[in-house]
Amino acid sequence: MEFHVAVPGTPPDLAAVERALAALDPAALVDLDAAGATLRVSTSMAAAQLAALLGSVGCAVGEGQVIQQPSVCCGGCSG
Repeated sequence: MEFHVAVPGTPPDLAAVERALAALDPAALVDLDAAGATLRVSTSMAAAQLAALLGSVGCAVGEGQVIQQPSVCCGGCSG
């Protein structure tokens, strides 16, 4: 699933977020938009689990800030 997370204030340490995600979902991907206001996360985690993980690395967000995006999967890779 892809999530967009509104980042309150200073953007989180992206490397710390990547390490924490990799520990729970090695296939997860994360990046920060150019404005530094939105984390984009692709993971198999649920929104509540992702919000808790972000909080554990110093990016306190509420579950309501973790917005699941519509799927863009075409099914072509059978994944």
